[in-house]
Amino acid sequence: MELAELTVVDPRNGNTVSRVPIADASACEDAVARARAASTDWARTPPAERAAAVRAAAGAVQAAAAELAGLNERETGKLKDDALGGVAAGIDTLVQYAELGPLHRGRSLQGVWGATDLMVPGPRGVVAVLTPWNDPIAVAAGLLGAALVSGNTVVHKPSERCPATGRRFAELLSAQLPDGVLEIVDGDAAVGSRLAAAEQVDVVAHVGSTAAGQQITRACAVRGAKALLENGGNDALIVDAGVDPRWAASQAALGAFANAGQICVSVERVYVVESGSQAFLQALADEARRWADRIGPLVDERQRAHVHRHVDDAVRRGARLLVGGQPRPGRGSFYPPTVLTDCASDMLVFAEETFGPVAPVRVVPDFETALAEAADDRYGLAATVLTPDMAHAQTAWRSLPVGTVKINAVFGGAPGGAAQPRRLSGNGFGFGPELLDEMTTTKVVHWTSPGR
Repeated sequence: MELAELTVVDPRNGNTVSRVPIADASACEDAVARARAASTDWARTPPAERAAAVRAAAGAVQAAAAELAGLNERETGKLKDDALGGVAAGIDTLVQYAELGPLHRGRSLQGVWGATDLMVPGPRGVVAVLTPWNDPIAVAAGLLGAALVSGNTVVHKPSERCPATGRRFAELLSAQLPDGVLEIVDGDAAVGSRLAAAEQVDVVAHVGSTAAGQQITRACAVRGAKALLENGGNDALIVDAGVDPRWAASQAALGAFANAGQICVSVERVYVVESGSQAFLQALADEARRWADRIGPLVDERQRAHVHRHVDDAVRRGARLLVGGQPRPGRGSFYPPTVLTDCASDMLVFAEETFGPVAPVRVVPDFETALAEAADDRYGLAATVLTPDMAHAQTAWRSLPVGTVKINAVFGGAPGGAAQPRRLSGNGFGFGPELLDEMTTTKVVHWTSPGR
């Protein structure tokens, strides 16, 4: 019997890009078994040797950067420069973990004179890594790199929306590793569910939807496995009184429209203080028109239908459409930069993750109201506050219940930063040196002389 296939079309024109067989239950079991069989030797491989293999993998990815970016463009519609930037970020991340891996260390403890007491980190075992389509190289590089340098073996399932991109990237890494250390399986949500439920998988690291994350959490809880999750977000942007409206609008547009709004920390809802709202709304509408020719398509027709459903719901329930709001005619899954105002907090564009080029705006009387409404949400990934008021900035970053708070910039941050998402946005560190802690488990050793 022939295996079912994933068929991916170019979201720019509808042409078929890739067809990939979906792994059946037997293929998933075999991949996990091979990873488990390889885990003992890989765990005993010196950290410097593991790091050298990951560094060699980074070099292989560098040599194939144009190929990977081209696949990403065709499968997801990502613009060329963004696709190349994602590959570059992935390379840097692999190098980062190659550097950090051998430095990851435990602690010595102060016990009695005749004993040695240690806290020693070690690999968890087999890690299932399930990665998304919106930045497939950069995200996968972090989870794969950290898992591998920590001594874990990995079974990797790339997103079904970019299987060729994800598989090619993982193959470049696998070629630098012993057999079984990095296994690759292709497939849809059913394949991810099989891996999440596999008895021999010790960690499931997932970046993707909240619904999938909840299923993974339940599957891991049954057998005591670890779930490491970065899931959906509904990131707020607060525009305080006294900020320059055009600068604020440029920040809001960047946050809402970059990569067609398909970034994990895209701006999903905007609160603007009433005193400056009219100038801000006009400037944001102007920004949306300028962005119209600067974004690519949404990843597929299903995502475009989801985005338009949110916009249509808002308009039907009283929101006012300033710019955009209608799918672009012709081939491809394009959706224009869209600005909505008079939004209510229970509209879909405010209550759920839209993940498209939509900037829904809610005018509020003061900063305190904006802060309270921004915090009253089921998600907890990130938030941005634009304000000239130091006291407002301090209050905001201390009180917003999210993993990342950005003051006066929608994107940016120092290298190595790692945050823990909250609520429906997931749990655990997904970046930085702390990701090595997530990929390892600590054993306490108490060692003393034998009695006489």
